[in-house]
Amino acid sequence: MAVLLRRLLQPGGPPAALGRSLGQREANLCTDPGATVRVRFAPSPTGFLHLGGLRTALYNYIFAKKHGGTFILRLEDTDQTRRVPGAAENIEDMLTWAGIPPDESPRRGGPAGPYLQSQRLELYAQAADALVRTGAAYPCFCSPQRLQLLKKEALRNRQTPRYDNRCRNLSQQQVAQKLASDPKPAIRFRLDEEAPAFQDLVYGWTRHEVASVEGDPVVLKSDGFPTYHLACVVDDHHMGVSHVLRGSEWLVSTAKHLLLYQALGWSPPRFAHLPLLVNADGSKLSKRQGDLVLERLAAAGFLPDALLDMVTNCGSGFAENQMGRTLAELIAQFDLSRVTCHSALLDLEKLPEFNRLHLRRLVSSATQRSQLVEKLQALVEEAFGSQLRDTAVLDPAYVERVILLRQGHICRLQDLVSPSHSYLWTRPAVGRAQLGSISDKVDVIATRVLGLLTDWPSSRLLEGRAASLTQDTLNAELRRLSEGLDGTEHRHVMKLLRVALSGQQQGPPVAEMMVSLGPEEVRERIQKVLCS
Repeated sequence: MAVLLRRLLQPGGPPAALGRSLGQREANLCTDPGATVRVRFAPSPTGFLHLGGLRTALYNYIFAKKHGGTFILRLEDTDQTRRVPGAAENIEDMLTWAGIPPDESPRRGGPAGPYLQSQRLELYAQAADALVRTGAAYPCFCSPQRLQLLKKEALRNRQTPRYDNRCRNLSQQQVAQKLASDPKPAIRFRLDEEAPAFQDLVYGWTRHEVASVEGDPVVLKSDGFPTYHLACVVDDHHMGVSHVLRGSEWLVSTAKHLLLYQALGWSPPRFAHLPLLVNADGSKLSKRQGDLVLERLAAAGFLPDALLDMVTNCGSGFAENQMGRTLAELIAQFDLSRVTCHSALLDLEKLPEFNRLHLRRLVSSATQRSQLVEKLQALVEEAFGSQLRDTAVLDPAYVERVILLRQGHICRLQDLVSPSHSYLWTRPAVGRAQLGSISDKVDVIATRVLGLLTDWPSSRLLEGRAASLTQDTLNAELRRLSEGLDGTEHRHVMKLLRVALSGQQQGPPVAEMMVSLGPEEVRERIQKVLCS
């Protein structure tokens, strides 16, 4: 800032590297087909990463990977007053958890660092210096109180608030006098130029005459921190960003950014403004919506691939919508030219079904299944703790059998430690009176089931891969058992066995319960009923 102030009154042109390109009226967004693709995700650490941010990051990631490019994470932390503690770390943690880690970032570093805007202030000061020297920008001495009065007056008159450009025509003598009492003015960019038309890769050719509806914008605040408009232009240039994929809320502001590129003599990247991801009712997503925060969704047991699949499925960019795509498939099938201008409706009620599909895919992989076993073991210990009187329920073979049998019926691994599945880990407290209310033949039914278990080879009940066959055979045996009981319907036999085994009126098929628990545990629970 000190260098900038010394030059405010000095005549002369900009350095050659920052030469102003005034003859260009239409932004040339063509890039060399052989140029390296570099994209960036540039959130503000004013909140933890949510699904809207994840979607923007994902589109940048899959575009970069499809073209063999680089995915950059840059944190726009220039508004220090709104910074949320832990948000910067959370954003990078969650990108890694989601399987789309940045190639360059504050944590990983890289050739274009630093990747925190608060550590790049000298670059913004240099750019502002160049703009002031060429007359493209000027110092503004208006107080916050005056600016607030302008805003209130405009709103009172039902007009759009805008700066009245009061300081843009100050003489050098007036500037010198004001600098003596206010050595740290803000810097505003002149919106004199006709806004260039540009071809957005999503919205097509567009032009926004910002000078007719806006006052000159601040590009460098009096505290030396840049506004978004200057910072994103300077950073995208110095980081060699080739394509800017960002939310459509920045489409109108792109005109100002292109004017800044022209004033600084830099070639702009190509732009693709992504339609917003909105709630099912059409309202805008908010960082204050806790159910959208990735950290909470992860803790609730939702899988990264399920979230990536859902946020792309509800939008565009692919030849067809389909559920169950993996990240590799998203990369292979993504086509930026297929992204439409329509907002993408996010329906969180569909998330469980997406998760069910991706959980089944993990179960089908022996390697992934072993990891699920470890996670479920930890969940069981956490959920039941001292209630686990028999640690055999933590045996990997038993836990794996439970997962194999319940796949397709559950949406999350956490579902297996819900109250409805507690019978898998702890023995229910079931009394004879409870079973007697279902059938007066408790002893007869229990004795015959014990006989069935005695005649049944244990290996057949424990065959994980033949579980479905074993259930079918068990169902046939249980039906024959019921047919041999005069005056007792099969459904009453099944209800009695379900309550005896789980303590619950509803749940998985009885045959599946028996296969899950195994013959020894089934025998123990039925004998307990006989002795009660």
